[in-house]
Amino acid sequence: MNIIKRDRTEEAFDISKVANAIRRAFVSTGEKAVEKSINKLCKKIEAKLEVLPEANVEAIQDLVEEALMSEGYFKVAKSYILYREKRSEYRTVINKFCETITDKSIISALKDIQASFPDKAYSLDFLYGKYQAFYKPSADTLEILTKGAVELITTEAPDWEFIASRLLLMQLERTIEAEEQKLHLNDFYTKISYLTNEGLYGRYILEHYTRADIEELESHLDYTRNYLLTYSSLQLVSKRYLITDTSHVLLERPQEMFMGIAMHLALPEGENRVVYAKNIYDILSKLQVTMATPTMSNARKPLSQLSSCFEDVMPDSLTGIYRTIDNFAQVSKFGGGMGIYMGKVRAVGSDIRGFKGVAGGVLKWIKLCNDTAVAVDQLGVRQGSVAVYLDIWHRDMPEFLQIRTNNGDDRMKAHDVFPGVCIPDLFWKMVRENIEGDWYMMCPHEIHSIKGYHLEDYWGDEWEKRYHDCVNENRIAKRAIKVKDMIRLIIKSAVETGTPFIFNRDTVNRTNPNKHQGIIYCSNLCTEIAQNQSEIKDGELTVETVNGREIVTKKTEAGDFVVCNLASLVLGNINVGDDAELQNVIHTIVRALDNVIDLNFYP
Repeated sequence: MNIIKRDRTEEAFDISKVANAIRRAFVSTGEKAVEKSINKLCKKIEAKLEVLPEANVEAIQDLVEEALMSEGYFKVAKSYILYREKRSEYRTVINKFCETITDKSIISALKDIQASFPDKAYSLDFLYGKYQAFYKPSADTLEILTKGAVELITTEAPDWEFIASRLLLMQLERTIEAEEQKLHLNDFYTKISYLTNEGLYGRYILEHYTRADIEELESHLDYTRNYLLTYSSLQLVSKRYLITDTSHVLLERPQEMFMGIAMHLALPEGENRVVYAKNIYDILSKLQVTMATPTMSNARKPLSQLSSCFEDVMPDSLTGIYRTIDNFAQVSKFGGGMGIYMGKVRAVGSDIRGFKGVAGGVLKWIKLCNDTAVAVDQLGVRQGSVAVYLDIWHRDMPEFLQIRTNNGDDRMKAHDVFPGVCIPDLFWKMVRENIEGDWYMMCPHEIHSIKGYHLEDYWGDEWEKRYHDCVNENRIAKRAIKVKDMIRLIIKSAVETGTPFIFNRDTVNRTNPNKHQGIIYCSNLCTEIAQNQSEIKDGELTVETVNGREIVTKKTEAGDFVVCNLASLVLGNINVGDDAELQNVIHTIVRALDNVIDLNFYP
């Protein structure tokens, strides 16, 4: 026997489908579905179906309702009727879309969305209203639908973000599929080979993974995990992290990105690299862990700078200052953020080579850092980021605290840097005990010229002793400010700009396990680094004649250039009550971070 479907096509009648529908109706009410009863209902339906003039879907569903009620299953019948009504509403709104959308894949996607988001808050009627408002015959259908879904996102209906994500994902998939067909990229291995030849993938991937390895890893890709991404996160991933060609056409899917990153981070694991790549892929694609931006962006690529944060000490020399700026530019170029300690740079009005009152102070160099952050924007991915730290006893401190505020001379502003203040215990002691007292600010260059030591190289009691020694030294020019006025400047800046960061230098150095090896001047942009620092120094300059050519060699004494590698656990996506799962995630990501240190391309 054939039945007539809603689109008027015919299909062989399958009683098992009716049985499954009845079974689900029982389950929805919480009643136990006895197979004997279901079989009896099915036989009754089949018997009545044979005498119908036309066996169509609606008629069969009417017979199911009659059979349930005739057997006394009123609660189940009610559930079935409500289900039919809901399905009818679904079909009605889909039919509205079908009036202007002829693309079957889009209609299929809308049906999937209906099934995945059954709550009334996510009825496609709302999306249809937006679709009608935005509709133009010349406009891209998916773009209109995506825009409509985005506009429906509210705190009461947040899952429209996931609906918008599915529609955006469909747009991205079409772009990628079109490029794959044009370039004949039929599998993951072929794609990696192409990207490698184009200079978009590092050769080290194909050098360490065989075709069989890559095919095994391709089979491990789970594209359903794309649905974990919200619209905002998918948009961010597509703009920042997915590989494009030189014309900015997408060539990589989110799951391929996660696997590419995992393959790179698993390289040091040798024979176990495929196993580790799968483990790293799983925690990344399930969004249990997020890697730092440089790792997400640069892993699997030729110049794989994977680290997030760096620190440098700016020396008090023109060569040293511009070396620090160049270091920052190179770090920013590959996605890193920078923390720069500027406490060694001489203050405004200090001398240069004995000429009094000619130094421009730290603010001019901070502006240079600011402009470098804006200019070196990682191929348009994002603007560079830099935190600049200065000691609270530095003579340029009052102006430093105003570099991001909106009032004052705009030529002395640097709105794109993040200022930080290094504060000793003595200052806080005066806040508590003598807030009306004077705080003295001095130039570090003058202190060294007159006293023979660098005050910034000390901390704790030794620093306090030398600070008072400098205050009592009449040859050192001092700038006095009431402690309460300094606090007022800090609070004013914090209210207006959210900065400065406060770095309690004595506390950090007191707890430093490596205090016997150096000093910690400041922290970084994220304020999580606490490691010994020292400036890079100029060494010997030699000129040699080699094969008739003059070769200039400049030696540099390496300082402590600090680097930090980051990853974050997304606890909401981890079953923290399962010790085994938590242990696996933590072990895997710590191992991956260890590998970042070995694999990193240091600019």
